[in-house]
Amino acid sequence: MKVGIPKEVKNNEFRVGITPVGVHELVVNGHDVFVEKGAGLGSQITDDEYVSQGATILDSADDVWGSAEMVIKVKEPIKEEYHRLRDDLTLFTYLHLAADQPLTDELVKARTTGIAYETVQLPSGALPLLYPMSEVAGCLAPQVGAYFLMRPEGGRGVLMGGVGGVANAKVVIIGAGVSGQNAANIALGMGADVTLLDTDLDKLRMSFWRYDNRVHGLASSTLAIRQQVMQADMVIGAVLIPGAKAPKLVTNELVSQMKPGSVLVDIAVDQGGCFEDTRPTTHADPTFAVHGSTMYCVANMPGAVPNTSTWALTNATLPYAVRLANRGWKDAMRSDHSLALGLNTYDGSVTCAPVAEAFGMESVDLAEVLS
Repeated sequence: MKVGIPKEVKNNEFRVGITPVGVHELVVNGHDVFVEKGAGLGSQITDDEYVSQGATILDSADDVWGSAEMVIKVKEPIKEEYHRLRDDLTLFTYLHLAADQPLTDELVKARTTGIAYETVQLPSGALPLLYPMSEVAGCLAPQVGAYFLMRPEGGRGVLMGGVGGVANAKVVIIGAGVSGQNAANIALGMGADVTLLDTDLDKLRMSFWRYDNRVHGLASSTLAIRQQVMQADMVIGAVLIPGAKAPKLVTNELVSQMKPGSVLVDIAVDQGGCFEDTRPTTHADPTFAVHGSTMYCVANMPGAVPNTSTWALTNATLPYAVRLANRGWKDAMRSDHSLALGLNTYDGSVTCAPVAEAFGMESVDLAEVLS
């Protein structure tokens, strides 16, 4: 199979879809890998490193997309890339379609086979291709939140913790999944007073043992969220419903009652966000004010640490990419239901029910597609 790796074009997105290790694995399995010139430089990977493992460097994105039967990316295609979608192309990347009707419409119109990292799901419910970037985003959230808590950045002027006789910053994390647990770990390490909310009591019990009861675990409810958010210096939204839009759990009215200078970081922004006022921002312009608070809603947070993120992502995606290339997407999915759940669009139809539901569309049954 001919596999294309284009350069990412989203604002300040320095990750790349594959590492030289990934190129090597595809090449030894008999596939051709085409990498756009300079695609890896943001992740400190040179063209020569790709070439040394058997890749062919092409000058432009059009050349890479046009040569490939399967394109492996990091982020979803944006408007300037829509014209490259076509009906004989398999696209393997993060898609987050439930929060992006324009892209959904374009994939359907182009009849592209779209396979989304974030909906590949193991029988346990785990999301193996979302996991590493959820780890990164969770670790980054307290870090960026702490920066914007500083007074010169418009924050309350509160240190996360560490000064005797002074109260530590209160950090409230909504969602105790992968990103939420990692956010709690970093916030705790920074000295904050951390509260973790979730509707899944098993996750809260796990956090009790993981953090030796140093993180407050609360069963999430409308009242609990309200009480905790009003006391918080920082709120981190880390709620995920696989493939679907995130629920809006923090209202504009509630933000209006928060402490002046408080900070809200929405990790769930790719899926629409879990704060009412969430709108995607960029690393170039990451925040906006809501009442007296600062909201940070960067839609590609892990792009800020691309060296770590690219390697972590390829570690997770590579086995699936090799399987798709070796067997073709349909045969690979017939033998692996977890991978099959990643199929979001095919032949002009939506194949992921939560995506279709988000836009009032009909979805095609996955079993019918694979039969």
